[in-house]
Amino acid sequence: MWFKNLQIYRLAGEAVSATDLEVFLTRQALQGCLGLEAQSKGWVSPGIEETALVYSYGQQMLVALGMEKKLLPASVVNQLTKARAQEMEARQGYAPGRKQIREIKETAYRELLSRAFAVRQRNHAWIDPADGWFVVEGASTAKADMLVEVFIKSTGIVLKRIKVASAPPASMTTWLSGEGPPSIFSIDNDSMFRSRDDKKALVSYVQQSPDPQEITRHVQTGKEVIRLAMTWRDKISFILDENLQLKRLTLLDIDREPAETAAEQFDSNFFLMTSELRQLLPELMNALGGMADE
Repeated sequence: MWFKNLQIYRLAGEAVSATDLEVFLTRQALQGCLGLEAQSKGWVSPGIEETALVYSYGQQMLVALGMEKKLLPASVVNQLTKARAQEMEARQGYAPGRKQIREIKETAYRELLSRAFAVRQRNHAWIDPADGWFVVEGASTAKADMLVEVFIKSTGIVLKRIKVASAPPASMTTWLSGEGPPSIFSIDNDSMFRSRDDKKALVSYVQQSPDPQEITRHVQTGKEVIRLAMTWRDKISFILDENLQLKRLTLLDIDREPAETAAEQFDSNFFLMTSELRQLLPELMNALGGMADE
């Protein structure tokens, strides 16, 4: 269990216990697609053992939103529709009209959907009630917002996107221009500049750092840094982007003791991840001027 990409939110209001959270989520557990449902969503077990809907280790909690979707390619529906239309033409002696084709297609879709194969996915979120973090794993903002929306409806707990006093592009541009971030952070070799006036005007550096003259030229022509590779305390490397998302998190040389079972390994990994992120996140927020609402 290690989150590769972080979408960061804050808990607003009183913290909830794992026991109460289990009750809330059970009311909207994933039931699977029934009948003609194309997809469904609900809470599933987030851990190794498919039991509780809330995994907890100490005060830290892990939940997972499950999504089940039936696989029904449009080409399959079109193929059956074409065959049924040909059958109708043979019976009535002329080709079916647009209305008839539409009705044939709707019937074919319902028939195929009722027996289509369903696949499941799950999206995890880490909850830290002590420090107020709610972190969704994944690079997709849409999926993260969906999980948050379902969580709020299921629990009544209010969540807010993290906000900082200094916009990430402004801070990253300043750091790369020479001032540098706080000493607990180091700048790595990947970065991306974008024009403030023309959002399509991008300059990327991969596995190389721009020299000071290039940086000065980019800034003077109205560009700012929107992605920057960094390392925190020689422990975790990541990419910070303009939306305050952390991507490609990589745990560096930290000794880990081997576990005897998969469940023990899961516990160990989750403890390690949450212990490190509980230090990284506030220090990164402080580097960006502090959280705007606190």
